[in-house]
Amino acid sequence: MRILVIGGTWFLGKNIAEGAIARGWSVTTFNRGRSGGDVEGVEPVHGNRTDREDLQRLAQQGPWDAVIDTSSSDFPPRDVLLAATALRNAARRWVHISTVSVYQGWPHQPLTDDSPLLDAPADADESYGHNGEDGSPTVYGFQKAGGERAVREVFGDAAVFLRPGVILGPGEYVGRLPWWLTRAKRGGKILAPAPSGQRIQPVDVRDVAGFALDQAASATSGGYNVTHPVGITFEDFLGECLTVTGAAGKPVWVEPRVLAEHGVAQWTELPLWRTHAGVWSVDSNRAVTAGLRCRPIADTIRNTWAWLAADGRPVDHPRWAEHGIAREKETKILASLT
Repeated sequence: MRILVIGGTWFLGKNIAEGAIARGWSVTTFNRGRSGGDVEGVEPVHGNRTDREDLQRLAQQGPWDAVIDTSSSDFPPRDVLLAATALRNAARRWVHISTVSVYQGWPHQPLTDDSPLLDAPADADESYGHNGEDGSPTVYGFQKAGGERAVREVFGDAAVFLRPGVILGPGEYVGRLPWWLTRAKRGGKILAPAPSGQRIQPVDVRDVAGFALDQAASATSGGYNVTHPVGITFEDFLGECLTVTGAAGKPVWVEPRVLAEHGVAQWTELPLWRTHAGVWSVDSNRAVTAGLRCRPIADTIRNTWAWLAADGRPVDHPRWAEHGIAREKETKILASLT
């Protein structure tokens, strides 16, 4: 098996490249060579996916049985279309890492793989789309939907789309789980979003990588929601963060109305907290039937803490700074509850 990974140096792309090498596959990676190092054993090609000449030079390194594109999130549909078109004659199939944000109903409605998608043209530039008044749809969702259309127009039934919600695990660059672990380690009273029994569905990066590789080797097509089929309650999630860090902290569960009154931002200030009905109601049965296997989220938490404790350093990314409530704000809110 011979594959091309667009990206391949950090988090999901790195796990895909390492997993493919472990399977004995021949792996080419294509990236700018600016973030992270090349995985040992791959054949690296450095270039810009928006440069037609770089893509033509890359295509000459083929053919490949599959392309796995892990880096499309920062590029408009027209750039995805450019890459897919340049590589069509050099690859048998295309595995596209997308997102649940492509759905019209996200995050308000429960989703299946057959839920309707946002409409965006394959050649749209970065200005296409709009943000809804309530936070959905988003420009990001339109952009990713257009990227899917671009790949579909070029590769047809030889394309498969993986739509994760939230990906966690060692090497995470967004900072959601690392923030909760760091906060748990500090101990004391911890501001926590009620209800404590809310079940969340983050998926481990290593499980997404394994499923992407399985799809690269298969003959399937279409879309798959890639979310944890069992999930974990927020109470158990925070409990595991406290356990693995050995901290003496105590969650204080606060109703969403009260958090809103104090101006606590959903999704960022308290990572993974969001009140929309569909955000943690994404059906992944099709992916499970196709072979998706998800480890317990408690294992993801333990492994991520082990990575952080061993001085794990993610690739620098601006989204890291967006996550986590300021200590002073948390303290003030907790004091107001007594």
